[in-house]
Amino acid sequence: MVPVFGTSRSPLAYEIDDRELAEIGAILSEKRCFSLTDYKSACMKRRIAIRMRATHCRDTDEYCRLLQQKEEELELLQKTLTIHVSQFFRNPSLFHKMRLQVFPELFAMAELRADSTLRIWCLGCAGGEEPYSLAILLREHFSRELKQVETVILGTDIDAGTLATAHEGEYAADRLKEVSPLFMKRYFRPQGERFRLIPEIRDMVTFSQDNITSIERYRASDVVLCRNTLIYFARPEQERILNGIADVLPSKGVLVLGKSETLVGKTRKRFTPFCPLERIYRKIA
Repeated sequence: MVPVFGTSRSPLAYEIDDRELAEIGAILSEKRCFSLTDYKSACMKRRIAIRMRATHCRDTDEYCRLLQQKEEELELLQKTLTIHVSQFFRNPSLFHKMRLQVFPELFAMAELRADSTLRIWCLGCAGGEEPYSLAILLREHFSRELKQVETVILGTDIDAGTLATAHEGEYAADRLKEVSPLFMKRYFRPQGERFRLIPEIRDMVTFSQDNITSIERYRASDVVLCRNTLIYFARPEQERILNGIADVLPSKGVLVLGKSETLVGKTRKRFTPFCPLERIYRKIA
């Protein structure tokens, strides 16, 4: 590792090499069962450097010793490596498309099935902004369908801290920039400088701690939202994750990716575009 110094005391940046990344990865694997090998190494190196600066470590040897000694730093590092910032109704045009086309078709399909259940899964849900946005959308525009079709919304994330926020359903104003004044009045209640979702919306969503790379734990779903998460993974792992999602979607099930993400490898043959602009795909029968 080569530290780049701004003063004689404080490094401004670190150049972490592959060997040093592997050393830190081995500690994470042993102590937290968390693998760095699935992620893009450049992204992981940048985020490790953030924690090294925060802890004033001079080099990776010192930082590795800290990780071996301090469970708190291990937790903070893992959180930094998996951080996923979101907000309510991020990319409003997507939710508009979901309201006008995607959900009407999904509810129609669900009504034809014997179990009459619509299963929605948000991977990498962070603080719950995305699944709660869907819950608001459904309650506002599909009240009749919700009475006829059991609707299950699941949000999963690897980080216990962000899931605690999701369970609480309380947010700062900067997470609510895309929420209309009408929705703010109907679905949120002020809590000092923050805002909390009403119980009716919180009760529509279930949260679970899971690693997106654990495809053996994937749930059968009718629509999977995996937005702005794949970008952190190397291409082979992206393909493995997408294949895992395809395996749990039914024929004509829906996959939603982030605006900067796309299908890779053989997964292109498992989906057909539903709305390319919004990165919405339908599973091929």
